[in-house]
Amino acid sequence: MPDVFTLHTGRLPLLVSLPHDGTALPDDIAARLTGAARAVPDTDWFVSRLYDFARAAGASVLVPRYSRYVVDLNRPPDDVSLYPGQNTTGLCPATGFDGEPIYLPGQAPAPDEVQARVQRYWRPYHDALAGELARLRAAHGRAVLWEGHSIRSVVPFLFEGRLPDLNLGTAAGASCAPATQARLEAVLAGQDDYTWVANGRFKGGHITRHYGQPAQGVEAIQLEIAQCCYMDEAAVRYEPALASRLQSLLARLLEAALG
Repeated sequence: MPDVFTLHTGRLPLLVSLPHDGTALPDDIAARLTGAARAVPDTDWFVSRLYDFARAAGASVLVPRYSRYVVDLNRPPDDVSLYPGQNTTGLCPATGFDGEPIYLPGQAPAPDEVQARVQRYWRPYHDALAGELARLRAAHGRAVLWEGHSIRSVVPFLFEGRLPDLNLGTAAGASCAPATQARLEAVLAGQDDYTWVANGRFKGGHITRHYGQPAQGVEAIQLEIAQCCYMDEAAVRYEPALASRLQSLLARLLEAALG
């Protein structure tokens, strides 16, 4: 399904997955959204540009075409909440990060449409993800999955106050080896430019939790970045100088993840 995603295959045992980078909306879905939602404000803006250096260094990179408003690729297909008891958004979200409706009245998808979207958009991405991890593991004996995410630094509907700059998620240590997490935390602790937390508000979504099987040779790590670290959040504008400084640290984190 090349219209649903783009997979750049690399030579390293590293796959960078960017499930919320997509911005496209099918016409029939866009027509049912509010005006504000049609601008897809909850996108992980510019993360594919931010991680361009990883592709150039030899990592595989998986990038979707469509917005998370079509289907959220980082949610389980049964839509069980990843954060029970906390505000969150779903598989085919009806509410945005501001707590406001995404759809015009009466236009949210019914269960049969949700399942159709899973088959049309969610399944191909996950098939590609699983297939690339299998290829990397066969070639290298192991694979590291890096989940690249970003979010506005202040989102009252989802969390209190300002989010730390860098939010490392390893499913509370279950999705990667202890030594890998220790290396990543050492890199973060060794710098003073960015605030950080491990397994705080963002512990890793469905992809990290499902595919991270260190005993089977696949480690998964999610990094949620506060968007003010590399862009102007208000203007939705990439800031190359900010991004370049952050990329230097991201490169060190990816090296630590590979060991």
